[in-house]
Amino acid sequence: MKHRVTYIAGDGVGPEVSEATRRVLEATGVEFEWEDVVIGAEAQERTGTPLPAAALESVRKNGIAIKGPVTTPIASGFRSVNVALRKELDLYACLRPCKSYPGVQAPYEDIDIVVVRENTEGLYAGIEFDCGGDDTARLRGLVAETLNRQIPEDASVSLRVISDSASERIVRYAFDYARTNGRKKVTAVHKSNILKFSDGTFLKAARRVASEYPDIEFTDVLLDACCMHLAKRPHQFDVLVTPNFYGDLLSDLCAGLVGGLGVAPGANIGERIAVFEPTHGSAPKYAGLNKVNPIATMLSGVLMLRHLGETDAADRMETAIAAVIAEGASVTYDMKADRDDPSSVGTSQVADAIIAKLR
Repeated sequence: MKHRVTYIAGDGVGPEVSEATRRVLEATGVEFEWEDVVIGAEAQERTGTPLPAAALESVRKNGIAIKGPVTTPIASGFRSVNVALRKELDLYACLRPCKSYPGVQAPYEDIDIVVVRENTEGLYAGIEFDCGGDDTARLRGLVAETLNRQIPEDASVSLRVISDSASERIVRYAFDYARTNGRKKVTAVHKSNILKFSDGTFLKAARRVASEYPDIEFTDVLLDACCMHLAKRPHQFDVLVTPNFYGDLLSDLCAGLVGGLGVAPGANIGERIAVFEPTHGSAPKYAGLNKVNPIATMLSGVLMLRHLGETDAADRMETAIAAVIAEGASVTYDMKADRDDPSSVGTSQVADAIIAKLR
């Protein structure tokens, strides 16, 4: 069966890591029909928008996409196209597995944690009020009137939205994922000791859903305590389910436990659509240098194969990636014990080595 997949190369180092991944995916023997689309800075220049309607329509039509990293301007320019893509397509579940691979320089061994992050609301809902704006003044007035609290006149404001429906949906996804993948434990991460209404809503939903899955152990932990436990005893965790902002932070922390963002894949999943992409950013200063580690994007490709039901191909691809990592010869500079090791190879050469294992 040939799979029609939307292919989004991304920008910065995106085109290099994406093409390396496409080559490895094709080497598994699975047949693909790729539909290339452009989003981000290049799309902004071409069409006046970083997220063209044609790109969204391609993903909706095909139901599946693989995507390289896309640059988000800092404190200026367009809002995150990654966030906009998730919201437009209702990709409510962000799946970020963090798994140890022998040969990766990392502070721990045998880590296997999956972060399930709510993807549509929280602080990343994008409801912001700029300092000095008329809307901000009205919001300040409302807060003063209803809560007798004063927001400083020179403040910008972001609203954090946590709904019961979105909380229940993401927690249910986490439990279903745990059950399907033989996981034993789901831990909800929150700060309901301080954020009693918003995080309280999330925790109540988590406890309600957990009662429907007696075969899966359920615990909850405060965000700050979770960070401390991850640093000291990470093996106690299995699946973490979190509101949006917490999941962004914790997935990077967990990536650090297994060697960094270079081996951290990701997926954004909705009811009928899934987009697979690495956790790391676009690293524009390395663009075109054939230098950046493509393994996070390749492992995202492994997740895509599993989503497509191509389990054998996914297993073979992950085994080939793990073998190349373990051998340590054909890996990029960041995977070497000494980052100045002259034996490090480029992005495309990593793909060559993995493809050779698949033949």
